[in-house]
Amino acid sequence: MDVRYIVSFVAVSFLISPVTSADVYKGIERLKCANREGVNVRPHSEFRHHLRELRTKMRIQASVPGSELDAYIVPTFDEHQSEYVAESDQRRRFLSGFSGSNGDVAVTLNSAALWTDERFLSQADSELDCEWKIFRMNSEPSIGKWLTTQLSPDAKVGADSQLMPHYMWQDLKYELSRKSIRLIDVNRHILDAIWGENRPEPFNDPIKVHPVAFAGEKWESKVNKLRTNLTGIRADAMIITSLTEIAYLLNLRGNDIPYIPVFKAYLIVTQKEIFLYTNQTRIDFGVSLHLKSEPCHHENCVQVRDYNAIWSDLRTFSQQWQRVLIPTYCVFDMGASEAIYSALPQKIVVERVSPIIYMRAQKNEVERAGMVNAHIRDAAALCDIFSYLEERYAFGENWTELELAKQIDRTRRSQKFAQDISFETVVAYGEHAALPYYAPNNLSNSYIYDNSTVLVDSGGQYFDGTTDVARTLHLGTPTAEQKRAYTLVLSAMIRLSTLVFPENLRLSDVDILPRGILWGDFKDYPHGSGHGVGSFSSVHESPITIAHTTKHRYTFKEGYFFSNEPGLYRTMDFGIKLKNILEVVDTGKVHPTGKKFLAFRDVTFVPFEPKLIDRTMLSSQEKRWLNEYNARIRDLVGAELKRQTKMQAFYWMMNKTKHIIEYLPEKEYRSAQEANRASVLGDASLTLIIVTFFASIRAMI
Repeated sequence: MDVRYIVSFVAVSFLISPVTSADVYKGIERLKCANREGVNVRPHSEFRHHLRELRTKMRIQASVPGSELDAYIVPTFDEHQSEYVAESDQRRRFLSGFSGSNGDVAVTLNSAALWTDERFLSQADSELDCEWKIFRMNSEPSIGKWLTTQLSPDAKVGADSQLMPHYMWQDLKYELSRKSIRLIDVNRHILDAIWGENRPEPFNDPIKVHPVAFAGEKWESKVNKLRTNLTGIRADAMIITSLTEIAYLLNLRGNDIPYIPVFKAYLIVTQKEIFLYTNQTRIDFGVSLHLKSEPCHHENCVQVRDYNAIWSDLRTFSQQWQRVLIPTYCVFDMGASEAIYSALPQKIVVERVSPIIYMRAQKNEVERAGMVNAHIRDAAALCDIFSYLEERYAFGENWTELELAKQIDRTRRSQKFAQDISFETVVAYGEHAALPYYAPNNLSNSYIYDNSTVLVDSGGQYFDGTTDVARTLHLGTPTAEQKRAYTLVLSAMIRLSTLVFPENLRLSDVDILPRGILWGDFKDYPHGSGHGVGSFSSVHESPITIAHTTKHRYTFKEGYFFSNEPGLYRTMDFGIKLKNILEVVDTGKVHPTGKKFLAFRDVTFVPFEPKLIDRTMLSSQEKRWLNEYNARIRDLVGAELKRQTKMQAFYWMMNKTKHIIEYLPEKEYRSAQEANRASVLGDASLTLIIVTFFASIRAMI
């Protein structure tokens, strides 16, 4: 019996022991700070200086006219509540040193705390000075509750309303008000003054037109659809702050923030006018011609104004509008900032999910074809690099996780129409693969060997589509447990992929299909089963999220694209994750109630690892699906690899997609059933031994 499983069980048992409310407010245990012996704790002197400077600014009344601050909040967002932010907007990182893409900070005159999600806890522990407390996001205590334990009544908490979503501001304001603590809008960036000349310059590269050949629809047509939506709710105008929505609506793209091809701007659409607020030096003749900006005297042209002019225009327009739509929160979209809401009289504000979200999610025919083509080229890139990895390893060359990630990025960027990667490439080997949210960095980077699994989760941005794919590799001979885990995850993926359903089925309802396979083996995975994917846009696109824990009532529409990504993670040992992108298609059949029957079609074409598949665990229907899927790969990706003259990758792909026998002889089937039954009983015996062992430990204590 492996002692690691006993240690893991004991550790988990202590973790789930009763925790007092006082313990909760201490944050997670700082592993890099708790044991002073043999641990080199980074001094972080630069960030300590930033923290001291901020506290000095908080005490100086002149920095916030009429108010000295007792606490200051720095959210992760920029003015547009973007998922990722440019270097010039990474104020939280400048203050704390924490470089994760998600996290909010609260600083008082005596303490400092960070809230981030599970995937960044270890990274935060490594990067933050030991003065900082670290809390799990969306767990107790919230920022507001923590501040109420740190501050006295009548204290003042400062935050920039441009950087905070309206719903988040209102929730925080309510929590603080219950203890008579005030939330104050700090109208200018305190941190920017401290940052000074060292603050990176924002990107100001020219904005680019996204051609109709890729977009599939002219921007004028999209605006007309939006105006029809506004008429339906009797709104005079809509204020658009989401960068992905603006890029989609106007068929424009940029490179202002990492991984998502957007540019900083605001947009106002009324029934008669369109106003784009951005840096006007970025609008060249081609973009101006595209937007019909010079001159602009009708409803289907865009008037370009300075980025900051929106605030004075809102004051002017608000006197003319009777009703104005301001977007609210929807899955991955945070909605407009508190500053936008506050700039208008509340009586004219209509809070609704942006109609652009639904327009964007339902891809047109050109976008649908583009997504397929982008995934074919993307698969060719991965076949190329995976075959090269196996070849170099066979010759005795070892790569690290970061080296493989760089090779994947380099190969992907060499493809036709490639623009960038769609998120940070994840390569996780062995125990790292057992961490569902692991991402390699210089502190954790390890070499890849042949005695465990290698989990690769990555994606690309192409002019004709966005990709997102995960595969689990093995450079040696997998164990029976690794094969069993991989096959369970593959079976879960197939279960969702083959679903046929009426169009009124809710997104959240299908989560039980892939997850149910793991539940049947008394296992689960901690993340959702899928999310929406954009077309040359964000890899996380609303309104699609596949998770039974959500309360959304959204349904599938033909032309939606989303990920199918079950996983299985064995603590301190190995991890398995498989991810395909599915397209929602119309079957042409009708439900007795009159609803359409819809189905899914895989558009990811990267081979699975046959050495990790236990074919005795797959049904004949699952094997047939696998054979048909492999046939599509050989046809589509094979042709692309030949076109690129990547013959080594071609033969590697052909070897990985060989036809398998769909029916086992009865004798072989019964033998496999007995072996699986013995494996399950063995796991049950191991669990009983561990429970007995832990019970004896408790008794001795």
